[in-house]
Amino acid sequence: MEHAIENMSSLLKIVSDKTRLTILGYLKEKELCVCDLVDLLGASQPGISQHLKKLRTAGFILERREGTWAYFRLNTEIEPYLAHIIDAIPSQKSELERYRGSNQNHCC
Repeated sequence: MEHAIENMSSLLKIVSDKTRLTILGYLKEKELCVCDLVDLLGASQPGISQHLKKLRTAGFILERREGTWAYFRLNTEIEPYLAHIIDAIPSQKSELERYRGSNQNHCC
């Protein structure tokens, strides 16, 4: 029981960060590469990579490699309480559509 609560606490700490919640909101809409997230969030590539590493290690997201590019998507096989948290994240669909229409996506 104690281990389960400690594990739950650790996972909730991962999603308590605003940047990681925003990343999950984007990935809820579609698979993205690191450079897309850098542009969307206006953050450094090393910073975004660290957030992605934490999310991947915790099992929130999955990584797919294609050549030198790394693409990330939500892991659909997570604990139900975590899925509810992700479901509650506001949609980032309009942000993604604006980004795709702005020709900012110069990486992939």
